[in-house]
Amino acid sequence: MNIPSGIVTHTRQVCSLYKRALRNLESWYDRREIYRYRAVLLRKRFDDNRNVKDMAVAACLLEEGEKELFNTMHYQPLKKANSPGGCAFEREVELPDWMFDYWHPLEKAQYPEFFAKREERKQQFVAWWEKQYGKPDPKDLHH
Repeated sequence: MNIPSGIVTHTRQVCSLYKRALRNLESWYDRREIYRYRAVLLRKRFDDNRNVKDMAVAACLLEEGEKELFNTMHYQPLKKANSPGGCAFEREVELPDWMFDYWHPLEKAQYPEFFAKREERKQQFVAWWEKQYGKPDPKDLHH
């Protein structure tokens, strides 16, 4: 992670390191009980250094932790399906609203409240548009 350290607080960097270390453990240990055991050991390591008041020592510990995480990174880390790098990332297809105009009347009849409300909102939008920008010039419509 290449975030400028001047912007992110030390506490935030430690929390980020902890979360990335946990995600790395998930990649290495697929059996839940082994992962939980390792996660508890990891948490203890973080808790042991929780009360370090000297910022130079704390910064050194953070740097060592980043190096250790880098050296122990899994060669093929797990990615959640909808996370960046996951198999379903940005696969949601959100159709534009005008697609509803092409529905067959029998399809529209199955959702009468939705299409009645949609027609009402379309009229409100046209009224707002004409109030905001004026009515279109009929001469411009023929080009």
